[in-house]
Amino acid sequence: MKSDPILTKAIHWLRRKHYDRAIKVLEPEVNRYRGVFTYYYVLAIAYLRTGVFNLAFTYFKLARDIKMRDPWVLLGLAALYLRRGETDRAVDFYLEVQDQDERNKIATRALKVIRKYSGTEDLSAWLESGGLTKLFPPPPAPPLAPPNKAGILVLVLGLALGLMIAGGVLIKVKGIVLPIPVFSPKNEREGLITSALDTTEREEPVQVGGSYRYILTRNQVFDTYEKARQLFTKYRDEAAKVALNRILESNASEAIKTKSRILMAYMEVPGFDTLKDRFTYGEVYEDPVLYRDCHVIWRGMATNVEVLQNATVFNFLVGYDTRSILEGIVPVRFNFAVSVNPERPLEVLGKILPVSAEKGQGGIILEGVALHQAGLLLGGK
Repeated sequence: MKSDPILTKAIHWLRRKHYDRAIKVLEPEVNRYRGVFTYYYVLAIAYLRTGVFNLAFTYFKLARDIKMRDPWVLLGLAALYLRRGETDRAVDFYLEVQDQDERNKIATRALKVIRKYSGTEDLSAWLESGGLTKLFPPPPAPPLAPPNKAGILVLVLGLALGLMIAGGVLIKVKGIVLPIPVFSPKNEREGLITSALDTTEREEPVQVGGSYRYILTRNQVFDTYEKARQLFTKYRDEAAKVALNRILESNASEAIKTKSRILMAYMEVPGFDTLKDRFTYGEVYEDPVLYRDCHVIWRGMATNVEVLQNATVFNFLVGYDTRSILEGIVPVRFNFAVSVNPERPLEVLGKILPVSAEKGQGGIILEGVALHQAGLLLGGK
């Protein structure tokens, strides 16, 4: 983590068990640190330690949306579910932690407690005795202080001497021959230059006549396409696809649509920890075509699971991981065999494939890329 005066100060108070002071430092900065994992985690720990469990839960959830498999976040959520008496949910999280680190002491201790007290009044007595605090995740380590000028000089000289061995451009400094590395400009992402519109393509950006889902003006075509390219440079491929799908379903010229398809071909398949833009089931269901080939991560439960030799299919109850709200039912197909436990919540990373409503599929199916379930982490290549 980079040195940050506000987060550093909050962590300082947190590690000295001055939790209220940490909260006072962080609370006013919620807009400044929107989407910052460390901010959410530190604030969650502070609220957890002060007994404000509803806010601790909120900030642990926000942290998990950024880093889904972070073990400390999972331990925090597990402790809160255990406090609520939702031992099944707690066990899922503890098993997920052990899946990453089978020697994790907190998860091991927690599972022993659950086995010993679950289903008895003794669990409530154990919670009231303060035993839960032993299962709380630790505060983060303080960030490293930036090196002083002397340290920087030593580092530069060390790098220079190392480069001298490898070869480079040489100069003399106080009688010592030192190399000066020749840096080339940072390469643009592959595909960006290829996708640039030329003069001919800019002359007639829209088609006249025909039936289209979206009708765009000349400027809207240019703005939408350039927005997609800008998102592409930031590796926000899924958001870029939404913009490009709007062009592909519009009255934009065939030349620009071809360039849109070319740009899409350079985009990468994300992982659970690299997907930057998240689309909800409600957003996708509203206009599936706009999200064609976009990747999503949705949580829920699996039902009607069928595992074949080279495929796995099931109906995905989106949003039903809490067993309280069902957002919708989406067919999922993995083009390889995976193990799915229908009794446990799961997360699916998949690609949106719109289908005709007449086919009875509700307009959406998911082509599975990876599946994440407590005790399981499966993905295709």
